[in-house]
Amino acid sequence: MLLIAIAVVFIGLGWQSAANSDSDPEDGLEAAQSRQSTSAAAPESAAPASSVAASTSASPTTSSSIDPSKPQVCVFNAGTVSGLGQTFTKKVDVLGWETAEPGNLQSASITENTIFYTPRQKAAAEQLAEDLGGDVSVDPRPSAFSQCQGGLALIVVTN
Repeated sequence: MLLIAIAVVFIGLGWQSAANSDSDPEDGLEAAQSRQSTSAAAPESAAPASSVAASTSASPTTSSSIDPSKPQVCVFNAGTVSGLGQTFTKKVDVLGWETAEPGNLQSASITENTIFYTPRQKAAAEQLAEDLGGDVSVDPRPSAFSQCQGGLALIVVTN
């Protein structure tokens, strides 16, 4: 019961944050993509960090096989297995996707591995799910989900 109450509070805070935001998430995605293209020759340390979760900040993981047309993937461990987020982050990175540092997400409503996407990211989300073996749900990003702005959110519950 306590977890449900906490989840409701976080959903409410996320909704409030989204409702009070003056910026369009699609504009943020386009700006991030243009920064990524212009900073391709710049050192990795010049990339700005963005918030992934309250306890973790996003920082790109370097990989020589990253495809710049794919959005960044933020992995959140919403399960009870310690280190699951780190395990999936490594899998996604090896598959050639840019990843952020994994974070934790407390949610009683997400019961299976799920990728959240914006309308422009649907094809990329489906590709990521296929790359991961197809055992991942692909769902539109809920308006209350404010983490990983401009990227795909991969919420993992089980291995």
